Amino acid sequence: MLFAGLSLSVSAGDVVQLAGPNGSGKTTLLKILAGLSSRYEGDIHWRGENLITQREDFRQHSLYLGHGSGIKAQLTALENLRWSCAVRGQHVADTDLHRALTTVGLGDFIQQPCYSLSAGQQRRVNLARLFCCQARLWLLDEPFTAIDQRGVAEIEQWICDFADNGGMVLLTTHHPLSLPRPLRRIELGRAS
Repeated sequence: MLFAGLSLSVSAGDVVQLAGPNGSGKTTLLKILAGLSSRYEGDIHWRGENLITQREDFRQHSLYLGHGSGIKAQLTALENLRWSCAVRGQHVADTDLHRALTTVGLGDFIQQPCYSLSAGQQRRVNLARLFCCQARLWLLDEPFTAIDQRGVAEIEQWICDFADNGGMVLLTTHHPLSLPRPLRRIELGRAS
């Protein structure tokens, strides 16, 4: 058992950091919330209703970014983003995809195959998904992986802007956060 007795409520404008050592269940909790794992006991609610009955609404209004790059190396940055949107059942115009890639600093790399990009640039392709959907909840697992200091500050600003506009963020990171807004920190149990 990774954790027990966990009770957490997240509202519009909240930024919540799941903290704890490796193996304490941070990623597992995000995967459970994202619907990628059913190995849990208890109830999860979305908008006051049991998630079991709200799964489709939750899926449409949440976005999970895992700690891996989440891209296909043979595809271009644009193709990866187009594919990611299609998997979510969304058709997003290429102009909006271009804008998302430009926002994350990849405007000059839109047609580059991802295998030719650095690890940080590949991570940015995945982060561009944040700007292609209408999610109200971001579930971010180690979003700063392979990102330089300037990029970390940019991501922190994106998180603040999103929350300032009523979005909700649950994230894991071992990186010390420098957000100019309140942050809740949930410490998960110690790994054994």
